Amino acid sequence: LENGPINIVILGDSVSHGTVLDNNDYENVYWNVLKKKMNAYRDYVPVNMINASVGGTMAKDALSRVDKQVLVHDPDLVIVCFGLNDINGPLEEYLDSLRQIFAKCVAAGVDTIFMSPNMLNTRVAPDAPQKWAWYAIETAKMQNEGKMDRYMESAMNLAREMGVRVCDCYSKWKKLAETEDTTMLLANRINHPTPEMHKLFADSLYEMIMKES
Repeated sequence: LENGPINIVILGDSVSHGTVLDNNDYENVYWNVLKKKMNAYRDYVPVNMINASVGGTMAKDALSRVDKQVLVHDPDLVIVCFGLNDINGPLEEYLDSLRQIFAKCVAAGVDTIFMSPNMLNTRVAPDAPQKWAWYAIETAKMQNEGKMDRYMESAMNLAREMGVRVCDCYSKWKKLAETEDTTMLLANRINHPTPEMHKLFADSLYEMIMKES
């Protein structure tokens, strides 16, 4: 990979797709920021970012797409990020789906990173979209009562057990929550980070990837 090209496939939900509110921001989504950072480091190595993420999906929904939308690109790296929607389903279903995704990538000999996502909202913000107010109540409860913590810890443990590297951005959000109102770092005040917060993902991935290069 000294001279490239480098193929990186992103597999996730709406955050990885690039959705902020009801629109997509492909300029500031984390994988595009990551690409720019990698290009700035070695501008002679082409970096192809292939986004196989679909908004509103869970890990189980991505299983049927791993072969035809991820591995078909002969990736050098796959970045997997699920959990924000999976929180609405059983933990075992989430873990079993991740297990199958990781297994497919590992069996194909592809370097794989599980990136833990951002926190959910911790309160119902006054400026939260009215049509999603009911869901903001549910997600705040799941975050504050430790359900999201449990899902993330379980997913990261699974990844490590399977030899998949973990880019733990969730813990960075938890650290921020000690001094900041992280709900205000979510563009939709529920689960979509602001464009500025996508930089946290990009910086964390860049640090991990370049440490290995």
